[in-house]
Amino acid sequence: MVGKRVLVVDENPASRVFLVNHLKQKQFEVSEAPTGKEGLIAAWRDRPDLVLFDPTLHDITDQEFIYKLRHDPRTNHIPLIALSTDPAPDRREACLKAGVNEYLVKSSGALAALDDVLDRIFDGEPVTQVSSKEDEEKEDQNKEDVKNALLIVFVSAKGGTGTSSLCANLAMNIQQGQPEARVVVADLVLPIGSIGQIVGEQGKLNLVTVSDLPLEQTKADYFHKKLPQPELWQFQLLAGSPDPQQANSLKGERIGQIVETLCSAYDLVILDIGRSLSRISLPLIQKADLIVLVVATDQSTVQLTKTTWDYLQAQGIDSSKVYVILNRAVGLEGLTKTQAEEIIGLPIKNMMPYLGSNFTLANNLNQPITIKYPTDTASIILKETAADMVKLAQRLRRR
Repeated sequence: MVGKRVLVVDENPASRVFLVNHLKQKQFEVSEAPTGKEGLIAAWRDRPDLVLFDPTLHDITDQEFIYKLRHDPRTNHIPLIALSTDPAPDRREACLKAGVNEYLVKSSGALAALDDVLDRIFDGEPVTQVSSKEDEEKEDQNKEDVKNALLIVFVSAKGGTGTSSLCANLAMNIQQGQPEARVVVADLVLPIGSIGQIVGEQGKLNLVTVSDLPLEQTKADYFHKKLPQPELWQFQLLAGSPDPQQANSLKGERIGQIVETLCSAYDLVILDIGRSLSRISLPLIQKADLIVLVVATDQSTVQLTKTTWDYLQAQGIDSSKVYVILNRAVGLEGLTKTQAEEIIGLPIKNMMPYLGSNFTLANNLNQPITIKYPTDTASIILKETAADMVKLAQRLRRR
């Protein structure tokens, strides 16, 4: 709407960019803020005609955000619309009582509902949108991106390939390369997870304890507030089972629900499945934007990887989504890249060089390789691989 100014406050960069572009197409003047506190400053400084925000803020509570806007003379008259990743009735009721004009949930029908609200707030003035069939197709795709994180899954055919260590180190580099994004790693390896040990996180919160909680308790805000962020690693972590006995009490039917919630709460969700191929993990692999297949150089692992790939291919997995890493970090001898490619039947995207004792030492010290050995060739390759993986996953998502 020509002349009307809207401030968008959303910590999710993909969601924020999409909403900004949508509102601009509607002829609004749009500004944006990536945090609640920056949103308050922008609202008080710029006096927009409306504030559109996601109440699942990390740096300030939704109630405080609303209270500060409603009790400041510069903004107490401005309409507030919550467009939230959290569908919980309690949050909706609390936000409405605190003073928001409308509470909408991010979903496939959210944009239509938002447009209706904007029409009503601005006196039903007609909203002109210049669009084409191509724009509409892009919008349909962006709707999906708003509510779903990029999902990257790490798998291997055999233990001892260094999959969990690569998963943790690449996740750390992904987060470092995109500091504005929310990244979470979930360790789904059974019966014992290992990423917690690698990053130095041995808390009581893990996959088994979370699966035991009721569905209504484990919403997006729960993970934002409760999941630890291990020192040096930057991402948040849902650790795996600490021992086989506890793994026996895992409620497998909750795994899909937990991952689905993570995908609605974060920008990138990284799952370490390892060699745990099962009826639980297969749907997650099929849903993934990118499947990182980690291979060691010994003959038996390469042969088992071929068997694993044959199985995944039979389950409808597209080879373009498979990102093969040959990990020499765990051993110098073995097959060459060309030999491994011929056996597996897939191109190898990247190779991790041999690290010798440095690999074990970094893990024992709970330090990322790029921090412990910043000038090592492996650190450069990890950074390049992390960036390459995200670009490929994004390209596949848009396809």
